[in-house]
Amino acid sequence: MSDLAVIVPSRGRPQNIADLVEAWDATTTGLAKLFVAVDDDDPRLDDYMDLAATWDLDQHVLTIRKSPGSMVAALNQVAVRVAPRRFALGFMGDDHRPRTIGWDQHVVLALTELGTGIVSGSDGYRTDQLPTWCAMTSNIVRTLGYMAPPNLVHMYVDNAWQTLGTALGKYRFLPDVLVEHLHPLAGKSAMDAGYARVNSAGVYARDEAAYVAWVRDDMPAAVERLRFGAAVTP
Repeated sequence: MSDLAVIVPSRGRPQNIADLVEAWDATTTGLAKLFVAVDDDDPRLDDYMDLAATWDLDQHVLTIRKSPGSMVAALNQVAVRVAPRRFALGFMGDDHRPRTIGWDQHVVLALTELGTGIVSGSDGYRTDQLPTWCAMTSNIVRTLGYMAPPNLVHMYVDNAWQTLGTALGKYRFLPDVLVEHLHPLAGKSAMDAGYARVNSAGVYARDEAAYVAWVRDDMPAAVERLRFGAAVTP
């Protein structure tokens, strides 16, 4: 069984997943397994299913969830389900591409050294060590009941992970591990309807307020639970 389950929510972009799988297969050593989460009402669902029919199920899995939902809802649904069977859980967007050979080994090693914690690395765009992709020990999910704060929809998830890991004293950034983020703001992909929907001013404002509320109201108790009550193994 793989040590690290990486969850990738996706909607309307089966070609992104095909490209991600190609990059994954070229760089992963077998310590990680890819879980692609799509909605049951996705207009491209048949294309995702055709793609998944070509996969080695020991390496890649398509999981179909009931819609409506959000990126955070999809991530949490899969994370809670697989957390009891994995040492660590990860997140990538369908616009991320692992580039560093053996990136999964670096991530699992860092998490093993931390015991409990959150790890990220370079995304080829940001310079502030914000985890646009990340991995965390699964005891975090088992203890809190979520991988990302469930009051979020799409934005500020990376801020929440960095804030939580820093508060625990268990956030490690691996600058030499590159999982490239091909985001329109980086000039590496075109803006489409999906990006426009979740990068709107309304979503930013809504999730910023939700993130601030989570830091104020929920994170202190989460930190205490993880410091004093979380075991690394199931």
